[in-house]
Amino acid sequence: QLQVVESGGGLVQAGGSLRLSCAALGFTLDYYAVGWYRQAPGQEREGISCISKDAGATFYADSVKGRFTIIRDNINHLVYLQMNSLKPEDTSIYYCAADYNLGAQAMCASTFRPFGSWGQGTQVTVSP
Repeated sequence: QLQVVESGGGLVQAGGSLRLSCAALGFTLDYYAVGWYRQAPGQEREGISCISKDAGATFYADSVKGRFTIIRDNINHLVYLQMNSLKPEDTSIYYCAADYNLGAQAMCASTFRPFGSWGQGTQVTVSP
């Protein structure tokens, strides 16, 4: 089981920014592809931003392209999701996941399931 922990969520006004962090428990994210996902109440979980293990490839959902950036920090063994120009429709619980074998696009596919279970996630709320 690849356990990860998300942090950095909060309440922000529309147009503001947040940076989410994804950390691994018991392994090092540096050698894994990592994805960020979100799930709003009553909606399917969607992959919004994913990065390959060597950071050579990234994938962004159309809904966040140009506003969100996924960043690897191999010094601190973290993966960030920098979220700018936030909108009320970005309100959701955000999750991260890691996988050793998949690339960025496959990580963000609707069929992706983490090895193990999803983490607790971190709540992001954007007020109008």
